[in-house]
Amino acid sequence: MRSFLLILVALLQFSFISTTGEKDKFKQDVAVMHGSEHGLPQGAIEKIQLSNNVPFAITSGESYSWNGEKWVKSNSTLKSPTLSQHKSLPEGSIKILSEVTYGGRTYIGCENGLFVKNQKNKWKLVLPADKNYSWALKNVAALVVDTKGNLWFGSKEGIGKNTDGIWQLFTGKENVPYTKFTSASAGPNGEVWFGTENGAIRAENDYFYYRSSRRWLPDNKVNDIAIDTNGTAWIATDKGVAQIIAKEMTYEEKASHFTQLTEERHNRMGFICQNQLNEQFNIDSYELAISDNDGMYTAKYGAAQAFRYAITSDKEAKKLANRSFEAVKWLVDITPESGFPARVIIPADWHEPVNEQYSQEYNKRRQKNDPFWKDIYPRFPLSEDGKYRWKCDTSSDELAGHYFYYGIYYDLVAETEAEKAAVKQVVADVTDHLIRHSFKLVDYDGKPTRWGNFDPDYFNSIWGWDQRGLNSMMMLSFLNVASHVTENPKYDEVAKMLRDKENYHINAMHPKEFFPPENVVPWDNNLGLMSFYGLIKYEKDPELLMMYRLSLEYAWLNISKQKNAFWDGLYGALANTFTKKVNEGYFNTNELFKENPLFAQSVIDRYGKSSLDTKYIKETLQRIPLDLIGYEMDNTHRLDVLFDTTPAQEEDMGWRVDSYALPIDERGHVRLDRDAFNLHDSEGNGYSEHEGTFYLLPYYFAKYHDLIPE
Repeated sequence: MRSFLLILVALLQFSFISTTGEKDKFKQDVAVMHGSEHGLPQGAIEKIQLSNNVPFAITSGESYSWNGEKWVKSNSTLKSPTLSQHKSLPEGSIKILSEVTYGGRTYIGCENGLFVKNQKNKWKLVLPADKNYSWALKNVAALVVDTKGNLWFGSKEGIGKNTDGIWQLFTGKENVPYTKFTSASAGPNGEVWFGTENGAIRAENDYFYYRSSRRWLPDNKVNDIAIDTNGTAWIATDKGVAQIIAKEMTYEEKASHFTQLTEERHNRMGFICQNQLNEQFNIDSYELAISDNDGMYTAKYGAAQAFRYAITSDKEAKKLANRSFEAVKWLVDITPESGFPARVIIPADWHEPVNEQYSQEYNKRRQKNDPFWKDIYPRFPLSEDGKYRWKCDTSSDELAGHYFYYGIYYDLVAETEAEKAAVKQVVADVTDHLIRHSFKLVDYDGKPTRWGNFDPDYFNSIWGWDQRGLNSMMMLSFLNVASHVTENPKYDEVAKMLRDKENYHINAMHPKEFFPPENVVPWDNNLGLMSFYGLIKYEKDPELLMMYRLSLEYAWLNISKQKNAFWDGLYGALANTFTKKVNEGYFNTNELFKENPLFAQSVIDRYGKSSLDTKYIKETLQRIPLDLIGYEMDNTHRLDVLFDTTPAQEEDMGWRVDSYALPIDERGHVRLDRDAFNLHDSEGNGYSEHEGTFYLLPYYFAKYHDLIPE
């Protein structure tokens, strides 16, 4: 009950906060589950009705009313509604499934069609048709008239809407996700909700929102829906009632919510982490967790607060950005090898047996199926003072997050000489470590980590060829950040050596692999685009900038339809920076690439402007759920998706019929470092809650770079 009340309290708080203008507001869907813990009986709720705007949940022979805090058994004579008993039915009709009065006439939906009673009191078969379809309907289980005077039906064929006698028909091609309908109800603002045997659908402005899985419903079998005067949907299912509230709020209010949530439930000694829930779906049962990417997640949270500070000058933002930097720096300072960053830091008495999980016997077994798995023990050595353990075998993911934050923190937050000196020191330490060890992360055992190799010899081997483009680009990015922060020219000299002798800049023009599928992983997009930020932002050579701009387009175009607000934001900011330089005359095409004088102008002509449509940044930011529990979600049954038939592709990969990924609140993950084309996914199956950084960072990043102007 406490979790339930917290949601309602948060919603009420949002009603009284006003930090931005009306045009910045949007509607945020919030789902609240009602079950036996709130007074409902176990089992199916057959019907849901409203009386004086109070919902009544009806089971076989009993009804329960909602008093604002719990469901109370009602002594009311309220009964489950039944269909009218008509003296005569259409010829050949099998069974009446739905009924409505529209335009003074009675319409009934049957198993074998839609019928209307004409002026002669006889039934006439309705055959809806528009420019695309002509239907003889089956299983018309949903009929409703909306508040704008339109007649709607839901049938086996799809959804139909009649406006002044003109039909408009919708199928999977028009983004209807499912068509086994059970019910329908009209909301106060022209919206219509449909219940189905596998989720609920809201039709609003001819767009279809799909609400399924435990994120939105206690059970996917929807028996009935009622919409109150506030537009809240009360949905009866086989396992209780869902209350879906469309709450008006602003981006900033949503950001405040996620900052508060992250601080309350996702801060472990300054590190930002996800939770493990001991009881499925119960956020009160959380326990702070650790992950291999604590450093990257903390750096991204710090970056979000740094952009927030740059925009607002908010002292809290600076405090959180400082704390995040200190945590990321601590990962470097705690290890015995100068400049080597740990993955994780935990107290020495951490409740999990972390080293026992990675015993040498385990490592040997793991290597049988994964020959690149590193056999190192202990994986969590003790710190020098014996108070902490830190995790080794650090990856390129961590470095990408660290360097991304180093430059941002230095530019936007570090103000005092002491703050700037701390950034210079840690950047120099990590970069010097890489240079000293031939561009490898070298662990306390004197050997490279599994995923921290930027060595040209590795790239030219059969083991590292597939990482050549991405890791070359990343290494050049790290050196650009180091040059900018430390102002030491040696890092420019090292970068020049890697370009002149090892062609790292040429490698960087192919920053991503696309085949075979096992080489195509979403986190490469994440660390790659974060690294592009430092690479392009701090590059001064116009020829290199042109090459990197081409590479950026190549990397982004292949993920441009994933509706990833962070990746889109990174691309948009960097593409706009390039456009600005073009407009300022930074590139003298007559002096560039003299061996091919047409190349420079062709880059400007093709990539001089961003190809980003910022509406998808806004859509994703608006639709990231306030509830960040990881749910399993299966979209493989949907009629509005197309499966990816690429040879050797994993099963259950695909996209919506408009060629874009499903909206973020309809997929099985909300993290913005995952593959949005995964149609069947789970982030913990109700046993984890994720931190709010993947709203905060893209929001403040996009706002700072004017990608979502108010």
